[in-house]
Amino acid sequence: MARVKRAVITRKRRKKVLKMAKGYFGAKSKLFRTAKQAVMKSGQYAYIGRKQKKRFFRRLWISRISAGCKINNINYSSFINGLKKANINLNRKVMSEMAIESPLAFKNLCEKAKKAIA
Repeated sequence: MARVKRAVITRKRRKKVLKMAKGYFGAKSKLFRTAKQAVMKSGQYAYIGRKQKKRFFRRLWISRISAGCKINNINYSSFINGLKKANINLNRKVMSEMAIESPLAFKNLCEKAKKAIA
């Protein structure tokens, strides 16, 4: 039976890790063992970051909507409650853009929300 030589596979795997570690500081971009650790850790950070990005943007949208609501004399929770009762299904991203870009349209939304509550 032939002897298995794994040099090609090992080199390919190491080159892949070092390529992913390109631009890292010092030995983290040059030495395989430290590069592998850095790439694994950065992968964990990236995974966590993708989850956090969703949270941060939702918080941003809510604060923008809340600011728009305060201008129109309604608080955020009653505004959202009024929209649900009025059967208006807009996501927070769109509403935050409306609050910034077109305050008149946002004012109309606030009025509809107030009517639905009362």
